[in-house]
Amino acid sequence: GGSGWRLRPALQRGLRRRRLRHLGPDTMRRVVRQSKFRHVFGQAVKNDQCYDDIRVSRVTWDSSFCAVNPRFVAIIIEASGGGAFLVLPLHKTGRIDKSYPTVCGHTGPVLDIDWCPHNDQVIASGSEDCTVMVWQIPENGLTLSLTEPVVILEGHSKRVGIVAWHPTARNVLLSAGCDNAIIIWNVGTGEALINLDDMHSDMIYNVSWNRNGSLICTASKDKKVRVIDPRKQEIVAEKEKAHEGARPMRAIFLADGNVFTTGFSRMSERQLALWNPKNMQEPIALHEMDTSNGVLLPFYDPDTSIIYLCGKGDSSIRYFEITDESPYVHYLNTFSSKEPQRGMGYMPKRGLDVNKCEIARFFKLHERKCEPIIMTVPRKSDLFQDDLYPDTAGPEAALEAEEWFEGKNADPILISLKHGYIPGKNRDLKVVKKNILDSKPTANKKCDLISIPKKTTDTASVQNEAKLDEILKEIKSIKDTICNQDERISKLEQQMAKIAA
Repeated sequence: GGSGWRLRPALQRGLRRRRLRHLGPDTMRRVVRQSKFRHVFGQAVKNDQCYDDIRVSRVTWDSSFCAVNPRFVAIIIEASGGGAFLVLPLHKTGRIDKSYPTVCGHTGPVLDIDWCPHNDQVIASGSEDCTVMVWQIPENGLTLSLTEPVVILEGHSKRVGIVAWHPTARNVLLSAGCDNAIIIWNVGTGEALINLDDMHSDMIYNVSWNRNGSLICTASKDKKVRVIDPRKQEIVAEKEKAHEGARPMRAIFLADGNVFTTGFSRMSERQLALWNPKNMQEPIALHEMDTSNGVLLPFYDPDTSIIYLCGKGDSSIRYFEITDESPYVHYLNTFSSKEPQRGMGYMPKRGLDVNKCEIARFFKLHERKCEPIIMTVPRKSDLFQDDLYPDTAGPEAALEAEEWFEGKNADPILISLKHGYIPGKNRDLKVVKKNILDSKPTANKKCDLISIPKKTTDTASVQNEAKLDEILKEIKSIKDTICNQDERISKLEQQMAKIAA
C-alpha cells in the first residue's frame, strides 16, 4: 500500500500534464498573454542629443506644448509681449542660443501647435489672441524670426486652445476655442467653412479626428464625450459623465472606430476607458490607474494599436495595447525617469529609425530642455521587421479640401517603411482668398495674401501675374540667402585672419 502513496504525486503530475495538453496552447496563453510589445524598451538619449536652454512655456493649459515631424521639433516657449514657439531642425541638438529665431506673430501666448500631416514645413498655431495662424517654415529651418504667417484665421471670440489638421484632406484645419466653438477652415482659401458653435455648453478639452476624417470626437468640461459628424453638423453619439471626476478628460478615436478616453473618477483616481460609439451606455473597458492629479495625454499608434499615456507633471510614460479580446486594454509597461514632464511631442511613424526597431519616439519637455525618448522592440536580426512596421500613413493627402467639404471620404494613403522614409520636397502652401473684393478688410492684417494660380481662375492674365509674383518672390529669397551667405563668409574670413595673426 505504501508504494501507491508514493506514486500518487507522480501520477497526478502526469494527469495534469495530459489535461494541459488537452486544453491546448490557447488556455496557456490566457495565463501570460503573448504580445510582441511586452518588451518595449524605453531609453532617453544622451545629453548632447537633447535640446538645451529652452524656456518652455509656463502657460496653464493642458496641451502638449510640443509638435514634431521627420524634419523639425516645435516647442512653445515663454515670450515677453506676445506668443512664440521655437522650430528647430531635428539635428540641431545641444544648447540653443538665446538669440535663436522664433515664430512670433501672435500677440498673446501660444496655446497649441500642430504640424500639417501633408507638408512637413507647414505648422498651425492657436493663441490667446483669439486667432489661428498658419506658418510656412523654410526648408532648412529659420535663419530669421518669422512674424508673417501665410494666413491668419479669424473667427473665434475667445482664446484658441486646440488646433488639429485633417488626417487625409489637404489644407483642412480644425480649431476649438474657449468660446466653446469648433471651426473647420479651408486654409487654401482662408475661409471658415463649418462652424459648430452650439454643440458644447462648456469648455472643450480636446478634439480628435477619426482615421479618415469623417467624424470628430470631443471631451468637454460638462463631462460629456461627443462623437460629431462635422459636415452634417450633428451629434452622432454622446456619453454623459464618461468619467465622473471634475478634472479634465481626453477622448481620441482609434483606428477601428472605437473611442479611448482618459479622465478621473469621483474619488479623483485617474481612469482610462474604451467605448463603442454605436452603444455608449457602458464602456467596453474601464480601468482605474492611480490618484495622481496630472491630466493623462494619450498618444496613439494606429499601426501597432499601442496607446502611450503621458501625465502632465508625471515622470513616466505608460503604454497599453488595445486588442479585441478581453480585457481589451492590456497594460504593457512603464517607462520611468526622474524629472517630471511639462509637455510631450510624438513623432509620426515615418520619422522613426526602422533599422533600430524603433516603434515610438517622444520629445519630453522639462523646464529648460527637450529630451528625446526612444522606444524600441529589441530584435536579434538586422533585417527589416515587417511585423513592427506595417504600411503607415504617408505625407500625401488623399483628398483636396473641396472634395472633403463636398462629402467625400478617403483613408490615409499608406507607404512602406522598408527602406526608411526620405522626406521629399514640399510644395509651398498657397492661399487664394476667394472674393477678395467682397470680403471686408480684416483688422490687424499682418500679411499680404499671395494670389496663386488655381484650376478655378478664369483668365490667363491672372495666372501669369501670379507666376510673375512667384518668380519675383523666389528671386528675392535667393538674393536674401546670398546676402546672408556673404555676411557669413566675411565673418568667417575675419575669424580666420584673427586666428592666422
